[in-house]
Parts: sequence; structure tokens; C-alpha cells
Amino acid sequence: MKPITKAVFPIADRGCRALSAGTAAAGPWEMMPVVDKPLIQYAVEEALAAGLTEMIFITGRGKAASRNRFDAAHELDAALELRGKTELIEVIHDILPRGVNPVFLRQGEDRGLGNAILCAGP
Repeated sequence: MKPITKAVFPIADRGCRALSAGTAAAGPWEMMPVVDKPLIQYAVEEALAAGLTEMIFITGRGKAASRNRFDAAHELDAALELRGKTELIEVIHDILPRGVNPVFLRQGEDRGLGNAILCAGP
């Protein structure tokens, strides 16, 4: 049996059920802070702990914050290294360690959770 290496995070929806928590004005629901980090970070950390190495994020319109959080930031690394802030570089790399492949796919239109999962298919 082939080992499971991929996790799918369907985050394309607008989070309408969370509107009562005030997330509409604050930004995407998955970036809502819980204690000291965004909600989506907890799910990614669970996937990493399970040994998964490919994180597939199914996004929608207005979801750049998620991509920015998990995408590589070589310019930021270089700027921090110039300033001698290597401890901050390590913190950034712990968000999504090297060797883990983030994939960002866009669900073209709001067609529900099932369609979002299908977007991650082969």
C-alpha cells in the first residue's frame, strides 16, 4: 500500500458560519488567531506531525493571506540574515519546514466542499 503523504485543506469558503465571531471584518476565517497563531496553522502542524509532506490548500477569492503565510519568502530570509536575526528565520521556517511542499489551487467558483476536495484530485 502506498503511504499517505498529502493533506488537503479546503479553505476557499467565506466562513459565513463564523460571522458572529467578527471574522468578516478581520479577514479570512482560517487566519483568525487562536491563542498565538492562526487557526490553519494548527491543522498544518497536525499534518506535519503525522508525517505528511505535501500540503494542498484549496483557496478562493481573497485568500492571499494563507498563501503568503505558507509560501517561501526568500527576500525576507535574506533581509533578516543581513540584520543578523537568524532566530527569526528559524521561526519562519518552522511555520512550514523545508522539504514540505505547499500547493495552492484555486476553486474557480463557490461550488461547495465536495468540489473543493475534487480540485485536489489527480
